[in-house]
Amino acid sequence: MDESKKLAKKTLDRGFWLAFCASALWGVSGTVLQFVAKNLNIPTMWFIGTRTLIAGILLLAVGLVVLPKKEFFAVFKNKKDFLTLLSFSVFGLLANMFTFFHAVKTGNSSTATILQYLSPLFIMIGAVIFTKKKTSRVDVISFIIALIGVVLMITRGDLGHLSIPFISVLWGIGSGITAALYITIPQKLIAKYHGILITGWGMLIAGLISNLFNPFWVNAPKMTAGSILGVGTVILLGTVLAFLLMVISTKYTTAAIVSITDAVQPFTTLILSVIFLHYAVNLAEVIGAVIVIVAIYVLNRYDTE
Repeated sequence: MDESKKLAKKTLDRGFWLAFCASALWGVSGTVLQFVAKNLNIPTMWFIGTRTLIAGILLLAVGLVVLPKKEFFAVFKNKKDFLTLLSFSVFGLLANMFTFFHAVKTGNSSTATILQYLSPLFIMIGAVIFTKKKTSRVDVISFIIALIGVVLMITRGDLGHLSIPFISVLWGIGSGITAALYITIPQKLIAKYHGILITGWGMLIAGLISNLFNPFWVNAPKMTAGSILGVGTVILLGTVLAFLLMVISTKYTTAAIVSITDAVQPFTTLILSVIFLHYAVNLAEVIGAVIVIVAIYVLNRYDTE
């Protein structure tokens, strides 16, 4: 192998491991979020507002340091782009965090993560409905296989009853739909501007809107060491650092390789839930999770080729 090929492989490997770490951090964040949602008396909008506000400020601070200053406010100079950014903040970021939080609170982080992981299926369905895109055989097969996996997960192999409340399933599906919006709405903005700035401004706007409902300084929950550690982990590791690593990874590797690492998140959440939250997983649930991940991987791989 000549030097140029070695360098190319090293670059791809670097990108893969950066994306791998980002996905793993999102998985860790999901597990910690279950602890926060179920064991700490923290209001939903206070938590989301605090999370997005701090994450937005930190991401914008990074953008201000590493990106050209002329790009910092560029998105606000175009009315259409600003309205798209606003839609991303409300219907993507804010809605996704709200639905995912309640999916975890009413159910568990493992199942909620898998349901959110279905976002590529909702993107495919949206494309069929709104753009009249023709479905391929791979799309249909992936959709059916993923549904089988979801049924196994939410019933744990016993088709007679759900292993989690039905409301949790609805919140989880909602998080999958809003995750699809989170992915699709800002695509043109990220291509035109920069991922760090778009997500930073999106987080900041979502945080400001959340604080209209529950200002972080009004009736703030009593924060213990555990509360601070849990909330801090979700904000710093699961939001700011994870996103920065994923953005950096795209400079070194391809979308197809990044899509492979997406599977790390649900597996990380499942494993950590078993170890630290004493989540009793059974074989049917594991098989269901694997089926969903394989189906989404096939769909992602096919669409990126």
